[in-house]
Formats: sequence, structure tokens, C-alpha cells
Amino acid sequence: MSKILIVDDSPAQLYNLRKIVEEGGHQTVTADSGEAAIELAVDEHPELILMDIVMPGMSGYQATRKLSRNESTRHIPVIFVSKKDGEADRAWGLRQGATEYVTKPVNARTLLDAISEATAA
Repeated sequence: MSKILIVDDSPAQLYNLRKIVEEGGHQTVTADSGEAAIELAVDEHPELILMDIVMPGMSGYQATRKLSRNESTRHIPVIFVSKKDGEADRAWGLRQGATEYVTKPVNARTLLDAISEATAA
């Protein structure tokens, strides 16, 4: 069982993602902003972060860049989970340090497979 930080500004998306992840046998911690995600990543040391991109304040791209440059969080894999489904969005997300990119609406099996791959590496 892995501890997974889920970051999304939508309470409905947080609920849905948390349900999928917990039913997949993982423990969850949630944040509703990029800023909160960085604080929780440092404090909670999750094995993986599921990160939305479009959020008020700091975007998921910005938060992921900061996490990848921080000595205590750079080892944590990030999977973007976003409605932005363009190829350029995906490429940019991976360039920011994410290991995978999953689009919303989320397919539970696809997400759990991505989690398994990222936590096995």
C-alpha cells in the first residue's frame, strides 16, 4: 500500500480520485492547491502525487517544477490528472517532471495501472 497525495481544486474530483485510489488499496492525503501540495509533500513524504494542472494560484505545472527542484521531494513521482487532453499539454507536463499524464474523466483501471507503474519504478 502506497501513500498517495491527490491534488485538485475541485471537491468532486478530489472525492472521485480518492475513491478510486483507496479502492485500489492505497492510503490518500489530499490538497486543493499547488501551494498546499508542496507543503504536504514535504511533511507527509508520499510515494506518489496525482496532480491537477489548472488550479487557482500555483498551477500543477508550477508545483511540479518546484517539487522536482526540492531535494526532499524530487524523488516523488508525479502523475498529472487533467482535462487538458492535447498532445502539447501532455508533452509539456512530462517536461515539467511528471512521469505520466492521465486525462479526465479518469478511467479507474488506467489510473491504477499508472499508479502501479510509477510506484514500482
